[in-house]
Order: sequence, then structure tokens, then C-alpha cells
Amino acid sequence: MFIVDLHYTAPLDAIDAVMEEHAAFLDEGYALGYFIASGRKVPRTGGIILAQTADKAGLEIFLQRDPFQQAGLAQYTITEFTASRKAADAGDRLA
Repeated sequence: MFIVDLHYTAPLDAIDAVMEEHAAFLDEGYALGYFIASGRKVPRTGGIILAQTADKAGLEIFLQRDPFQQAGLAQYTITEFTASRKAADAGDRLA
């Protein structure tokens, strides 16, 4: 599993200008099975994506398609980790 940590490098008005395209990118990541959760940081300085794939290189290539990255609006840090525990109903509580 991977934690993708996005840190905005541009003002929020520039972020908001491509938010719809970013949301479509996220939808595609969910449809392809890459992403399992995502959301904004509080305070709003970026976002977090939880990804599940065996191929970090493939994830990095896919993330290059994110409109935030293509426009130079965010920096990305990818941290790989091995989940050794999870809540049985974790998905039910992520609303």
C-alpha cells in the first residue's frame, strides 16, 4: 500500500481552477483499482491518497496524469507501507 501526500505549491484559486479535472482523475484511479481513499488535508494545504498496488512505478506513472501535477500545482511524496492490521468495517466508517 502507498500513502500519496500532495502538498499544494500554488494558491488555492489556482488549485480550485482545476479541481474538477483532478476529481475526474481520482475517479479514474478508483475505477482502475489504484485508489482506496482520498481527501483534503486540514488545514487545506494539500491532500492524501491511499493507494493499493503492487507496482510503485506504475503508480508513479499514473500520478503524472493528475492535472495538479501536470500544471505544477502540487508536489507528491509517495510512502510505501505494509498494512499489518485493519478494522473489519473500516470502509463503513469512511463516510
